[in-house]
Amino acid sequence: MLNDLSLAFRPDDMERDAYNAAFYELGLRWHWDSETWSALKCRGADCVRHYLETQQPHLLRAYDAAFLVEAIERAKAGQRRIAGECGMASAPFDWAQARGCELGA
Repeated sequence: MLNDLSLAFRPDDMERDAYNAAFYELGLRWHWDSETWSALKCRGADCVRHYLETQQPHLLRAYDAAFLVEAIERAKAGQRRIAGECGMASAPFDWAQARGCELGA
């Protein structure tokens, strides 16, 4: 068992967590768990676009894919910046609290 939690947190986990925090920030009810993250087999904006096209295609009827990808990537960058300023591996976020939230509530 690791005593230092930061040692248990891999760079891929940090990236995935930043995306999840960005989704929440934007009101998207998505959560990429480690299985979903592994199954995507891509990273960055291409990965977000692929996920939109394959898992959330209904959004593309109302929004331009490039707009959504840019909004998500910008929010993710903000989450990573917050984490860096705080000297943390990832942005602080309590997923247990987010699970009960509803959009627009």
